Amino acid sequence: MVTLSDKAAAEIKQIMQQNGGTFEGIRVFVAGGGCSGLSYGMQIADEPATADDLVFDAEGVKVIVDMGSHQYLDGASIDFDDTLQGGGFKINNPNAAKTCGCGSSFATEEGAEGAEKQGGGCGGGCGSH
Repeated sequence: MVTLSDKAAAEIKQIMQQNGGTFEGIRVFVAGGGCSGLSYGMQIADEPATADDLVFDAEGVKVIVDMGSHQYLDGASIDFDDTLQGGGFKINNPNAAKTCGCGSSFATEEGAEGAEKQGGGCGGGCGSH
């Protein structure tokens, strides 16, 4: 399951309304890349979910996650930070063993071990924690 904070849900609803209000929800996914090996993606979904998707209702917003991404996102929560420093959507992921300072890249336990062996990880001003 992927959840949204009240603040994130309100921000998503506002974005949807500003863009016509006829969207299916948000699509949250994981793709290869980023300084830790995997990166988060999130977009307004204008296409309905397919049989290969899981759909969660979070604070009145449909959260659509493909099954491949769900293995990395199960239990994650999405929040919205509107401060001047580091504002935007933040994914709090219990499956991430290592994250980048930018907050959009992560590694699982297996991926973090592989990155350390290869000398990978964060670089270019992106700190791990």
